[in-house]
Amino acid sequence: MRQGWALAVLALAPFAVLAGQTVEVGIENYKFSPPEVTIRVGDTVKWTNREKRTSHSVVFPQEGGLESERMFPDESWQREFLKAGRYDYTCGPHPEMKGAVIVRE
Repeated sequence: MRQGWALAVLALAPFAVLAGQTVEVGIENYKFSPPEVTIRVGDTVKWTNREKRTSHSVVFPQEGGLESERMFPDESWQREFLKAGRYDYTCGPHPEMKGAVIVRE
């Protein structure tokens, strides 16, 4: 019986590889780091505020101003990208901060 269970686990293993990856973007010194990331459809980008005293958000102007929740120090927000394209973004309270997510098939 154990052999059958092991084979079932091995049979499912390739599907686990298909799960999307998470790419980290730090927010520090009023900059997104790295400012541009390239990911695949189904991947997630996670932004983490590493500032000591200020809050930030992520705003996508090309998507009608879609904005994340405010992230205070040590908080994060993430988004899964389901369509290929270029997603430029800024920080809500600091629009001079700019970044981009490039999503490939």
